[in-house]
Amino acid sequence: MKRASSQTQEAEETDLLTDQEEPCHLVVWNDEVNTFEWVIETLIDICSHTHEQAEQCAWLIHTKGKYAVKNGTFEELKPLCDAITDRGIGATVEVVAG
Repeated sequence: MKRASSQTQEAEETDLLTDQEEPCHLVVWNDEVNTFEWVIETLIDICSHTHEQAEQCAWLIHTKGKYAVKNGTFEELKPLCDAITDRGIGATVEVVAG
């Protein structure tokens, strides 16, 4: 009997976690493989950045090692992250530290 209530409690906790829409960052990581042009083109295509925004992000990624190129919810950013990684560029979705 205890096991069933434990499962119910876990399900309720999971529901609470998925109901919250915590702010997240889409982070793109620097590497020694992808060119500036490819990263810029990807940010324009996937994130709808202007050329100037994408170029600035590429420089920040290059100099800082990573950069949050877009903000939103996990549900908004996950498909973008997947599309970027499908192009061979490292990217993650990270919860904003509060």
